[in-house]
Amino acid sequence: MNAGGLDYRSAGVSLEAADDAKGRIKRLVEGTFTAGARGAFGGFGGMFRVPAGATAPLLVASADGVGTKLKVAIDAGRHDTVGHCLVNHCVNDILVQGAEPLFFLDYVAFGKLDPAAVEGVVAGVAAGCRENGAALLGGETAEMPGLYAPPDYDLAGFIVGWVEEAEVLGSERVREGDVCVALASSGLHTNGYSLARKIVFDTMRLGVHDPFPGEGGATVADVLLRVHRSYLPALRSMRTRVHAMAHITGGGLPGNLNRALPPSLDAVVDTSTWQVPNAFAVLAEGGRVATDEMFRAFNMGVGMVVICSPDVAPAVEAAAAQAGVPAWTCGRIVPGTGVVQLR
Repeated sequence: MNAGGLDYRSAGVSLEAADDAKGRIKRLVEGTFTAGARGAFGGFGGMFRVPAGATAPLLVASADGVGTKLKVAIDAGRHDTVGHCLVNHCVNDILVQGAEPLFFLDYVAFGKLDPAAVEGVVAGVAAGCRENGAALLGGETAEMPGLYAPPDYDLAGFIVGWVEEAEVLGSERVREGDVCVALASSGLHTNGYSLARKIVFDTMRLGVHDPFPGEGGATVADVLLRVHRSYLPALRSMRTRVHAMAHITGGGLPGNLNRALPPSLDAVVDTSTWQVPNAFAVLAEGGRVATDEMFRAFNMGVGMVVICSPDVAPAVEAAAAQAGVPAWTCGRIVPGTGVVQLR
């Protein structure tokens, strides 16, 4: 024993806090295990059985974060929704290729580990996994003093799903004459928060606990921390009947719907087919943001677009409605050069 010598705690890392955090999240993680999950909580690696009955399965993987939406969560002291957002965002990203989620991994890094905040984040991740039928198979919680300034932390997620090779969705399936079906977002989702925070906190000078204009008494935190909607429940039954999908994230409709188009076709989107939700109108007015910039920075009320033949569109809208998601035909596919035309 080296009396007066340094230890891990003196370097800013608390192994006791790490143990506390692990104890808090064990039940949350185990509560997401599905039939395919193998092994126990705390292993060095997670294991998952390939789905029974798959004939030519492709694994589909994605990784993402929630951007500076985290800063709103930190300022509000409300950590459970961002974890849920993270899972739903990743689920939607692989859904556009027709994939069903299998399992999820999370990564949370703190400057000073806060076991209660870890518990809140993982509670949200677990809720998202349960909603989408994915197992929370593992993850990492790190304490890195000097890299993050408390109470700040970072959050990332990693998802793996699967799809039969013959059922992969994508631009090669899209045809002239197809239509675009929009599915409503639940708010800002996880994009545009650097601009939104600048408008709300710097220009409008609102705090996280102040009422958000036009939202019936809901606070800024209530509006900005709304959970990113998962479209899997609405579209699971339609995956083999549609041609392509686009998850509307950073870049908005112009920067995401184009990713579902072949080089010879355009998507013409009629923006008069829906009313832009109040939150976006407030941000546009509060920041004096031009309309084209709003459509590049935010989803503007559309979180997912499905491209399908006109005769399938009513079924897509009905499936979405049954899942509680408003949906409507917002555009069409025409000859062009692979771009999105907003009209």
